[in-house]
Amino acid sequence: MPKLKVLSQTPTSLGYSFPPEWAPHEGTWFSWPRPEGISFPDKYHTVPENLARIFAEIAPREKVHVNVPNGNYERIVKEQLTEHGCNLRNIFFHHIKTNESWCRDHGPAFVVRRGRTGRREKAIVDWAFNAWGGKYPPYDDDDAVPTRIAEQLRLPIFYPGIVLEGGAVDFNGAGTILTTTDCLLNKNRNPKLTKSRIEKYLKDYYGQKKICWLTGGIAGDDTDGHVDDLARFISPTKIVIGMEKDPKDDNYRILRDARRQAQKLTNQNGRPFEIVEIPMPRPMIHDGQRMPATYVNFYFVNGALLVPTYRDRRNDRIALATLQQHLPRHKVIGIDCVELIWGLGAIHCLSQQQPK
Repeated sequence: MPKLKVLSQTPTSLGYSFPPEWAPHEGTWFSWPRPEGISFPDKYHTVPENLARIFAEIAPREKVHVNVPNGNYERIVKEQLTEHGCNLRNIFFHHIKTNESWCRDHGPAFVVRRGRTGRREKAIVDWAFNAWGGKYPPYDDDDAVPTRIAEQLRLPIFYPGIVLEGGAVDFNGAGTILTTTDCLLNKNRNPKLTKSRIEKYLKDYYGQKKICWLTGGIAGDDTDGHVDDLARFISPTKIVIGMEKDPKDDNYRILRDARRQAQKLTNQNGRPFEIVEIPMPRPMIHDGQRMPATYVNFYFVNGALLVPTYRDRRNDRIALATLQQHLPRHKVIGIDCVELIWGLGAIHCLSQQQPK
């Protein structure tokens, strides 16, 4: 393995920045869940079919990279994907151990810049990972994933030295980050850092200019309020947020408060955002536990938007139609995540984009 090139300056100082999710991808990274993992108790058998369905939509559009512990796992996963009708063309396996499957949070943050010759150059930011505030040990293998990927891709790497998950931040592609106080200011991540210090880390290591804060997190979310379950950018000027109509639902007040806050936010140029409302799916309950089911856990791939659906005919249809209306250049595709949400995450939580 070649020696890892660790960069001591910040990405911003070297001209790197984090592209928006809808920028062209080279590929998407996943970490295949282990049967003995804690994410899908008594439901692991349903996961391979769900992942095969997701991979089948991505692979024709860009590469799919899959972390597995070893060659034996690779063989088993290939058999499972084939069994569920997923063509293995454009799917690539990497022998990288993980504890769980949530690549959005433990995976690499790819930053890019235009090099001296005009070519785009990539690097990886390896934020520390502590399993959402130390909730689910062990997490040492997950924490090492960005470094292992940097070694395999022979990319330089940055180590900010603070805890941050990818699902806690979203980007408008023009210099603004959307996040939540509930997660990033939680003392179970970086107890010694003030809000202003965290903002500086975000700007320095993502190459951004403005941080927009919301409060709250949807019911059932065990991440302390990841923004990718609450509100998301779909363009430099538009924020999508789920809205709950039932005043008795746990999400009713949370989402209305977030909606009011979003209306007051301004971008890197001081201009307000257009707020796009979509419904929330009906409550998803399993073994008496509320699931964090939401349509905003969608994921952009080249030319398409993959949206989790929940067998809620009316709200599924409205959410997909609304997103399609605002994204005419993308094919909006619904993917059933009723089984997958038992892991307390959906498509965006499982994926991590690698830009071109």
